[in-house]
Amino acid sequence: MSISPNLKDKTLPTVQEWKKIVAPHTQPSNKKAAWQVINSLGAYAALWIVMYFTLAISYWLTFGLALIAGGLLVRVFIIFHDCGHGSFFRSKRANTITGFISGVLTFTPYHHWSWEHAVHHSASGDLDRRGTGDVWTMTVQEYLAAPLWKRFIYRSVRNPFILFIFAPPFLFLIRERFTSHGAKARDRRSVYWTNFSLIVLAAGLIAIYGALPYLLIQLTTILVASVSGVWLFYVQHQFEGVYWERQDDWDFTAAALEGSSFYKLPKILQWFSGNIGYHHIHHLSSRIPNYNLEDCHNSHDIFKSVEPVTLRKGFQSLAFRLWDEKQRKLVGFKNIRKKAS
Repeated sequence: MSISPNLKDKTLPTVQEWKKIVAPHTQPSNKKAAWQVINSLGAYAALWIVMYFTLAISYWLTFGLALIAGGLLVRVFIIFHDCGHGSFFRSKRANTITGFISGVLTFTPYHHWSWEHAVHHSASGDLDRRGTGDVWTMTVQEYLAAPLWKRFIYRSVRNPFILFIFAPPFLFLIRERFTSHGAKARDRRSVYWTNFSLIVLAAGLIAIYGALPYLLIQLTTILVASVSGVWLFYVQHQFEGVYWERQDDWDFTAAALEGSSFYKLPKILQWFSGNIGYHHIHHLSSRIPNYNLEDCHNSHDIFKSVEPVTLRKGFQSLAFRLWDEKQRKLVGFKNIRKKAS
């Protein structure tokens, strides 16, 4: 197992050791969960109504509020995400109900997405199990061996404009309306029920507020939220020093602590993103609810040894395009040109 520079002087805890460390933080709190539902879903619903009335004053005022609403929708998605892991409420039924409602608000089918996300957790950082719930990442050798048409598609997909402006709303508004190959009956039904609920919700809001106000508010908000959410997911697994290994050498603990970032955000952004910046802790144990992630991170020195990804370093990760197996790091397309020259 490879050890990143920030952890090279530390001995990674064994599975038994880290399970003991994180155990106290895996207990859901119904009180904390209920308060998050109020200050996230409740606040989002209230702000949606306020945005409608601001349209009569100025769309730019509405747009400013949509930035806040988009942030709240990211927070709603984290609640949705935690429910999918069964970590938000103590009750499975409460998780399912809250997860479904949050999924409708975020345009994401609850069971279907949770299934794909579980695959992502089981294979994160494994070069031989890429392709489900992750950002498309080719190795240098794969890219060089690919035909020109595939290289063109890959370069297009990894273009920041496509990746962070076009792809996010496409993903949530269109892609999530369809089932994936291999989805079970329950997962497929969740897509159908979510689509049906979205139609009913949209029809109801249009009947109350009108078609144009609904589209202006909903599309602006979902654009802000989807772009923010995709950016967060990108930085969580595309950063300097990230861990990738072939399956025979892949290690779960290393993949969590080195393959998932500690994205250190200002407190206000940490709140809107539901503490998901502590992604190394989340991948170590998905049973830890978002409201316990920071406490778990602060509970042991091994977690504090993980080098944080700052806002500046996060933006620097935009240059990463490919995984170089020889250098064991992410590189940009410029590195390919240098090798060819």
